[in-house]
Amino acid sequence: MIQQDEMKGGVKIGELVEHLHMAVVNKGADFDKALVGIRDVNRPGLQLVGFFDYFDPRRLQVIGMAETKMLESMDPEQRLNSFSRLFTYDIPALVVSRDLDIYPECLAMARKHQRTLLHTADTTVVFTTKVIEYLSQALAPTITRHGGLLDIYGEGVLITGDSGVGKSETAIELIKRGHRLVADDAVDIRRVADQLYGKAPELIRHYIELRGIGVINVQQLLGMSAVKSESQVDLVVHLERWREDKFYDRFGLDEEKVNILGLEIPIITVPVQPGRNLATIVEVAVMNNRHKKYGFNAAQELADELERHAQGG
Repeated sequence: MIQQDEMKGGVKIGELVEHLHMAVVNKGADFDKALVGIRDVNRPGLQLVGFFDYFDPRRLQVIGMAETKMLESMDPEQRLNSFSRLFTYDIPALVVSRDLDIYPECLAMARKHQRTLLHTADTTVVFTTKVIEYLSQALAPTITRHGGLLDIYGEGVLITGDSGVGKSETAIELIKRGHRLVADDAVDIRRVADQLYGKAPELIRHYIELRGIGVINVQQLLGMSAVKSESQVDLVVHLERWREDKFYDRFGLDEEKVNILGLEIPIITVPVQPGRNLATIVEVAVMNNRHKKYGFNAAQELADELERHAQGG
């Protein structure tokens, strides 16, 4: 059911520049193809004084006030040598923060070694926070799952099942009841820290396919309140055709989990047969899952009551 995890190779420097509104002071030879593939950044104070042990050149390099003051204590030739050593390494880019003046020696060596030199008005702390947050999102492990994702009572519910089992029909009924569509047919899921987030591939965003009717645009048909661009994934509801030879748990004591990108997500299997109102069943499943999160398990409570009764308690 689960495709192999994908880890993105990195974010292009050009994308980072555009997203964080940086100024390009010098465009390096690899500007169009260089990738930032590590979430952390490096402040190269130690490297500017010649210490390169444990230096990871794949990180974005950021110079702030502390490094600038240190460089101020050097003479021009020392600064020239410092930047020359730094730019010898294949770094993706060097960013000067706080709109600080860029030393002529820095610009000269960036041009000589054809390295990308960038400028930002943000303070070092603010800029570093923005970079890490953006890269954490952009570099998150991602998979694509067949199914639909809806926001139901504030919970992200991934509805899976074989083709034709009724996923889209259930989804449209849930949307008519006031819940919101995130994705239909295909869901891009990424892991950020200990949480999964899902959204629709851009080409099919807000679209849903109903057999016998065709493709409809939920946003245009039902309004902006019927759709949501992204949602957490809190519960998986798997729809399958009713099988007479299969035992279905009637009490709900067995709590099954499915592993998605290394995280265990609750999953319930709902057998489909004529006369069952799947939308209502999914709504109740979501509410029950929320109750379990807060420590209330109706099935376990009933089992405990029956055990006490059997023991004459």
